[in-house]
Amino acid sequence: MIHRSKQYLIDDLSIHESWRLFKIMSEIVDGFENLSEIGPAVSVFGSARVKQDEPLYQKTVELSKALSEAGFSVITGGGPGLMEAGNKGAFENGGESIGLHIHLPMEQKNNEFLNVKSEFRYFFIRKLMFIKYALAYVALPGGYGTLDELSEALVLIQTHRIKPFPIVLFGTEFWSGLIDWFKSQMVPNGFCRAEDLDLFKVTDDVDEVVSYIRKHVIV
Repeated sequence: MIHRSKQYLIDDLSIHESWRLFKIMSEIVDGFENLSEIGPAVSVFGSARVKQDEPLYQKTVELSKALSEAGFSVITGGGPGLMEAGNKGAFENGGESIGLHIHLPMEQKNNEFLNVKSEFRYFFIRKLMFIKYALAYVALPGGYGTLDELSEALVLIQTHRIKPFPIVLFGTEFWSGLIDWFKSQMVPNGFCRAEDLDLFKVTDDVDEVVSYIRKHVIV
């Protein structure tokens, strides 16, 4: 027999979890509604810590402008740094600039270069939106968040959970150490196949990013 105080605790937890389920469902529905009419899109990831006067910020603006000119909407996390640069290039080019903003303990505001935005509290729902509405990924230099989004896409393609789509790692110097580790550790130990390294392309060239995506995606 369950003690009454323990039963109350179980009931409270059950109610709490039920409300959380409704919040999750509501956030998914809101995301679908907010993004359902966007055009063919490329998700662009990168560090929030890059400043506006840094060369990588300016290069990212150039990249997103080129994607916009090629007919793609640009999706970012909607925050500062390279996310802002990704939105800015598309926005100032008259293209569709989308931000998927996540609520964090440290306040991170939306950048000003958005014409479509959606708010999220749950990372896994936000990641679902990045995958669902993107025809390609571009991963710029970044931290754990960038690696998280990148590895999510790679494992979904590797395990055939989603159809393959172009993934570009922009910045050969930044990504070279990780790729060398893939080649020296993961492949020789049988943790992934050599052909799994063909799931992404590495480049420093904006035009090559656009041409690679257009080669695999019809807009």
